[in-house]
Amino acid sequence: MNAPHHSKVAGIDSTVPTPAHTVAPAPPVPGTAAVPAPNSPAPGALLQDRLAGWVSDLTTLHELTERLARTDSLDGALQELLRAGAALVGARRGLVVLEPADGLGPDTTIGLGLGRADLGHIETVPRGAMSYGELLDTAAGLPGADGEIVHPDLFAEDGLDPRHREVAARLGYAASYALPLSTEAAGRLGAAVWLYDEPAEPHERRRHLAGLYVRYATEHLARLLEVARTRACLATIAEELLPSRLPRVAGVQLAARHRTGPRGGGDWYDALPLPDAALGLAVGSVTGSGPSAVAAMGRLRASLRAYAVMEGEDPVAVLSDLELLLRLTEPARSATALFAYCEPALRKVTLAGAGHSPPLLIGERRTEFAETSVSAPLGMLACWEAPSVEFQAEAGETVLLYTDGLLHRTGDPTDRAFARLHAAATSVPRALRRDPGAIADHVLRTVLPDGLDAADSEEDVVLLAARFD
Repeated sequence: MNAPHHSKVAGIDSTVPTPAHTVAPAPPVPGTAAVPAPNSPAPGALLQDRLAGWVSDLTTLHELTERLARTDSLDGALQELLRAGAALVGARRGLVVLEPADGLGPDTTIGLGLGRADLGHIETVPRGAMSYGELLDTAAGLPGADGEIVHPDLFAEDGLDPRHREVAARLGYAASYALPLSTEAAGRLGAAVWLYDEPAEPHERRRHLAGLYVRYATEHLARLLEVARTRACLATIAEELLPSRLPRVAGVQLAARHRTGPRGGGDWYDALPLPDAALGLAVGSVTGSGPSAVAAMGRLRASLRAYAVMEGEDPVAVLSDLELLLRLTEPARSATALFAYCEPALRKVTLAGAGHSPPLLIGERRTEFAETSVSAPLGMLACWEAPSVEFQAEAGETVLLYTDGLLHRTGDPTDRAFARLHAAATSVPRALRRDPGAIADHVLRTVLPDGLDAADSEEDVVLLAARFD
């Protein structure tokens, strides 16, 4: 492996067709008539060949950038960048290291044709000995710098790091070509490296095409990075506005599950101890999405906690106060809410709902929706009012509160969504019925199968389960 190899031009991928390469004709000698060389193409044919090559290159770049533009996630865009770059430079494998210079993350490494173990081997090489380390840690990776790093024959190079030599031999690559992911506008985002199985390097035309593509890809990645950071920030704020932990109250076990949409929504839940060993349970949803809905949700939940402490034994009064506050502070917004006053020692539940779906009782001998009165959402009428309802839970039964997002994510009509929820609750295995968290997980996975519970959706989902001893 230490014997020097003659570098060769990397093979051209069929994705990028090769135009005919020709040599410009010599200028004619003054005073003499130009005599075409035997069997040489006419000047018009040379120009036509070059124009055909340029059109081919532009068409290829257009197709590749169109594919990249259709990606809507960072991981998807990075994978597409690696695939397209490999086709442009004639490589088979590669990796991209995302490491924004502002230090705000996310930091990640994604491989093409490299498994997790392969990436782990590469990460054992000293960072400065790898092309991506050179780009990320030196001026070559700064915006505006040319920055390409070519290693046409790693094993023929003097001073190759021993660990790098060992890893390259283990993984079977002998050359590399690297470009920074950086622009003046986006700053430094990371670096991409493509690996060759044999000593090779991309042709100058290939480098030019790859450079154009990577500059466009970096701008696209910068936009997706900003979106990902905004979504993560909204999700963090929403989670911080919800209970960090559920209270421990004698006679009842609690569990909650929350799924936030990519834009951040207004679904919320709460559980708080009340005087006389009582427990208040609440779920609700504010209309809209994004930062304003998250902020409104936080204000509404905080206000409900205060009203519940003052008059929690009367759920109708709690929601009436909440409706008045919403009408005065958020006149253009409406909300649904359900508040339940629970007495665990008696297993007695008194609740009132404002445009909210009824709770579900799950037990050994029955699985049914609790009877609730029909009422409008908060903020829809000049004065909200609805009667409360009361029911008795049996020992071992679980009361499941949820938001409408659970039903809406199914994509079914309302009646079918309710039937699906009821069937999911009925099918809870006997071994799981003593754990409210397991019950909530089973219902979530059954109502929203195939990863729909975790998929991006405009609808938030909240489940709050209370099992009575």
